[in-house]
Amino acid sequence: MTKISSFKAIRPTRDKVHLVAALPYYSYKRNVLEAILQANPFSFLHIINPEFGPIETKPNSQERFQLIHEAYERFKEQGIFSQEKESRIYLYRQTKGTHEYLGIIAGASVEEYNNGKIKVHESTITNREEMFTNYLDVVGYNAEPVLLSYSDKDHSIDAILDHKVLERPEYEFSTIDKIKHELWILSKEEETTIKVSFEKLDSVYIADGHHRVASSAGLKRKRIESGLQRYPNEENFLGFFINENRLHILEFNRLVKSLNDHSKEAFLNLLNENFKVETLSNSEKPNRHNEFTMCIDCSWYRLTCKDKIIDKNHPVRSLDSEILTQYVLKPILGINDLKKDDNIDFMSGDHPIEEFEDKMHGKGYKVGFVLYPIRIEEIKKVADNGMIMPPKSTWVEPKLRSGLTIYNLNE
Repeated sequence: MTKISSFKAIRPTRDKVHLVAALPYYSYKRNVLEAILQANPFSFLHIINPEFGPIETKPNSQERFQLIHEAYERFKEQGIFSQEKESRIYLYRQTKGTHEYLGIIAGASVEEYNNGKIKVHESTITNREEMFTNYLDVVGYNAEPVLLSYSDKDHSIDAILDHKVLERPEYEFSTIDKIKHELWILSKEEETTIKVSFEKLDSVYIADGHHRVASSAGLKRKRIESGLQRYPNEENFLGFFINENRLHILEFNRLVKSLNDHSKEAFLNLLNENFKVETLSNSEKPNRHNEFTMCIDCSWYRLTCKDKIIDKNHPVRSLDSEILTQYVLKPILGINDLKKDDNIDFMSGDHPIEEFEDKMHGKGYKVGFVLYPIRIEEIKKVADNGMIMPPKSTWVEPKLRSGLTIYNLNE
């Protein structure tokens, strides 16, 4: 059983929504961020990046979080936001190129997360989890939905969504990155039907946003343990539920700064122990699982895993990202911690291979590895077995905007 909840969204007025919606501030290059903040007084970036000016506070401090809360309150006072009079569930569609992402925005249950019904495949870092918990406690709202995937085997949910999008949306706008956004408000009858359909689902999976979910659970736990008054809406967090078939899962590629004192020839010889190494005439991405393409010294190679290093029965050890770590990055290149080692960087697979190659040469990396995307079945297998994916294994789309539908914890 999967429980979804309606909520009284705080959202932008229709005439300003295209100006308000924003990606997280760290998604923008500094010059672009400054240009948006100068030119657009309605951008949600003014809330999540409130110090565009002379005031300075320490990052992730209580003072910074308080400024974010105050900026949010000003947006409400100025009429940029208004709150829904009744609790509702929303349908959201994002169209990026040939990919269409259609799903439900609703409250997701903290209790189901704590009970393992909302499944995880990524570990959270304790200090980041605590930081996000403190952030929530001060600002009092969720502004960016957690991405949650489900399997709609009988297509009952899809049928509702596909019928609803025939109506005119409440919001319809495009952003400067050529992405189209549409939002519909479900009727009470549609809401009841879709809740029943979700109750048939045994579980859902976090596709993106593990720290945000953990912080919502942490906030509830913190206030209970401290004997503080509970937030009225802390039982849920803001979620975007999407059929797993509609997700776009891309790879995270690896760029390494040194060969760990190996010559190119010695490095290639070491690879031969566990991989079939073939020379390529041009840059290209791998064609299948258990295969990598590699750039070194302006030359490209295909690495095919030998059978002896593929543990097909193990949810994690069978993943290409883990195979690369265990048989190349650790033993040959001396990279033991992908989260902390300064010798390695990552580039998401939404960039074309030409950009990967340009970064290799422009930044002076010695070797780069391009991976094949992990399948949703592999992610679910890891989560179902209570295991954790290697760091930077997936780049999952859609990437959602902040400020479209805000979940208020303290109504």
